[in-house]
Amino acid sequence: MDWVVFVISAIAVLAGALGVVTSRNPVHAALSLVLTLFGIAVMFVEQQANFLAVVQVIVYAGAIVVLFLFVIMLLGVDQAEDLEVEPLVGQRPAAVGVGVAGLAALLLPIAFGKWQWLSGQASVAGPAHSGTEPNVNRLANALFTRYLLPFEATSVLLVIAVIGAVVLARRPLHTERQGLTAREEP
Repeated sequence: MDWVVFVISAIAVLAGALGVVTSRNPVHAALSLVLTLFGIAVMFVEQQANFLAVVQVIVYAGAIVVLFLFVIMLLGVDQAEDLEVEPLVGQRPAAVGVGVAGLAALLLPIAFGKWQWLSGQASVAGPAHSGTEPNVNRLANALFTRYLLPFEATSVLLVIAVIGAVVLARRPLHTERQGLTAREEP
């Protein structure tokens, strides 16, 4: 039965991921992302990582995808874009440069033999199993003591991103009156 559940959830994850990448409609891409996240949550349940499955559904499939949909609807999916006109001159070459620099930062340590995988190394927050205290309590203790500043910084960045989306989505007064010609304006 484990094998069947794994295969079905893996197919759902791959189908959702392909939907995210190939969808032309951003709303359909966000809904495909929900399918992918639910498939991953099923895999977590199959591995008996119930807390991670609940976090996956509540935080990612719930809050983050709702935020994506909010921004998509706020920016408007019915507007056609002219891809030939570049609003920020030099943005594409700068993006290529940053991408090449990021790829170099990943590949150069491998090329020089200085690469270390973090997987399997000792935990920075202590051992995962401590006979008496549940893992959820240890996770909460680490999250709200040692990692409180990065946790709060992430929430502030998300709020700034939403405010930025609202500011970018605001249209000037002359574009709000679409359909009116220059003669009809008061």
